Amino acid sequence: MMEIPIHQPTRLCLVRHGETEWNAARRIQGQIDIGLNETGRRQAVAAGLWLKSASIAAIYSSDLQRAWTTAQAIAAELALTPVAVPEMRERCYGIFEGLTYDEAKARFPEGYAAFEGRNADYDFENGESLRDLFARVTGKLCDIAAAYPGQNVLIVLHGGVLDIINRFVRGNPLDMPRDFLIPNAGISWVSVVCGQWTLESWGETAHLEAGALDELPS
Repeated sequence: MMEIPIHQPTRLCLVRHGETEWNAARRIQGQIDIGLNETGRRQAVAAGLWLKSASIAAIYSSDLQRAWTTAQAIAAELALTPVAVPEMRERCYGIFEGLTYDEAKARFPEGYAAFEGRNADYDFENGESLRDLFARVTGKLCDIAAAYPGQNVLIVLHGGVLDIINRFVRGNPLDMPRDFLIPNAGISWVSVVCGQWTLESWGETAHLEAGALDELPS
């Protein structure tokens, strides 16, 4: 068996799930299990076709159906079988789930202010705080990377999860306003070698029709 050079980076290809009707309506999904719409299904196939030559060794995915269906479409193009990882589920938004952002702001103004201000301890009344989400996501991200030294691994996940990973890799605080896009079916690459993480590219959409949504608040 060929030895992997000790300084060969492990590269993680991160794909946000394809579009859903709730994305288009700016309705907060969280862990409610919404499926892809027709645009989202096309986006998933397009991502798979784009990544055919990327030498992907394995595919992991959130088990929520909008991510899982995206992963299955990509896996079909790459002749791989996806593995479900519940740790990569979207953040649990508690009392906000099922509401549009405007509805959440009107019904829960104090909570929305904490959410909008990126209060790391705010948990949507028994939802999930940014601090807890960070621990869940980064722990699993490091586990996956450690299992595939020197290889390329693909993970299909969600906007809130990608927000966490971007901050983790760049070393930015959880309460900093977002300065990057998270488009549906966008492709991002991060890598790690000797414990040092690098952001290689972010939110690529060249494989998609124009108009991939980033409906998330900043």
